[in-house]
Amino acid sequence: MTYNNLPGLHVSVEAGIATVTLDHPPLNLMDGVLLPSLRGFLYRVHDDAAVKVIVFQSADPEFFVAHGDMGYLTDPEALPAATNAAIAAAPGWDVPEGLNILQALSEDVRNLPQVTIGKLAGFARGAGNEFLMSLDMRFAAIGRSGQAQPEVQMGILPGGGGTVNMTRLIGRARTLELILGAELVDAELAERYGLVNRALPAKEIDAHVDALARRIARLRPEVISAVKTTVNAMAPAVPLEAYAVENTSLYAAFGDEVFELADKLLAAGVQTREGELDYERISNSI
Repeated sequence: MTYNNLPGLHVSVEAGIATVTLDHPPLNLMDGVLLPSLRGFLYRVHDDAAVKVIVFQSADPEFFVAHGDMGYLTDPEALPAATNAAIAAAPGWDVPEGLNILQALSEDVRNLPQVTIGKLAGFARGAGNEFLMSLDMRFAAIGRSGQAQPEVQMGILPGGGGTVNMTRLIGRARTLELILGAELVDAELAERYGLVNRALPAKEIDAHVDALARRIARLRPEVISAVKTTVNAMAPAVPLEAYAVENTSLYAAFGDEVFELADKLLAAGVQTREGELDYERISNSI
């Protein structure tokens, strides 16, 4: 299997491990480039028997995926274009009725036969954190990582599986706290709440994830499949109806106020590198 022609991604396969490096400057936005490339990769790797483990990481030391493109809120053509490109990247994979393309991406990841691992050493907000939460495992670098769902400050809610998968991972009360509070969560709190498997010193995260991926990759595929199938039976997937409720609530929230807030955030520097490093202060001042 080849993994060429996936803009924004570098994919290498060695010893049963596919390492996917997100490299879409300046911020690794989940936009009309990265979204189709990720879905195209998932489509190709799904049936690649040579790959047992997939590790997602970022080439950017400060951002895993900054968030979804705010052009989705300011340009009426941006989201439909990204959606169509992502659908074309995975021919034959339908987007379930009532779901949007970001929710479909979450389910595409969760349905992979391979074990998926996220290595977080930067910020993952919005759609970036939603993608991260859909992976089987997540490891975060102490002092460098941050996770947040800031959508309420734009007058909407997480609409890429965020409400669904966060509740699945950490429970109702903590999900309400983090989504309504729009707090940036560091590695230690993420570990304590269950957003990540472990918080690790930044200098140790690469070696830890690499060793874990190699141990898993040495297993027979039948063993990996049996374990994933059994664990999934003990912790069943959220029904698609939950995504549909999220999607309906998301689009019900859209209105002039949302678009005005998006314009104000952009004017204040959000979606620039400097602004993204100070996102919470900027958004709290609007």
